[in-house]
Amino acid sequence: MSNPTPIETDGAPATDNPYSQGVRAGDTLYVSGYGPVDPETGAVVDGDIQAQTRRVLENIAAVVDEAGGDGLDDVVKVTVYLTDLEDYERVNEAYGEQFGEEPPARVCVEVSRLPEDVRVELDATAYLGHHDD
Repeated sequence: MSNPTPIETDGAPATDNPYSQGVRAGDTLYVSGYGPVDPETGAVVDGDIQAQTRRVLENIAAVVDEAGGDGLDDVVKVTVYLTDLEDYERVNEAYGEQFGEEPPARVCVEVSRLPEDVRVELDATAYLGHHDD
C-alpha cells in the first residue's frame, strides 16, 4: 500500500487551516468538508441552498479529478451537514441532479453551526482503484 498523499487543486477552495483538501490512501480518496465557497474568490457563493449545494459538489469533484478520478462518478460515500433540516428536500433535489440513478451512500445530519455561517457542508470518500486498470 502506498503512503497517504495530500491532494491540492486550484479547482477547490484553498485553506490556511491545518488540513489537506483531500488525502489519497491507496485506492481511497478522503475529501475534506467543503462549504459553498468559490475557489477563485474565496467567497461564499450567492444563491439559494440548491445553488450552494451544487457549488459544494463542484468543489468535491475538483479534488477527485485532481487525485486522478472522474469527479462525482467515483464518490462512494458523502456526509451532508445542514444547519437547518428544513433545507433537506431542496438539498436532495440539487444533490440528486448531480448523482443521478446510482448515488453514493450518505449520511445527513443537522448541526448547530458551520464555518463562515454557511448552511451546507459536505465531505466525501471516493474509490479510485478502477482508474489503475
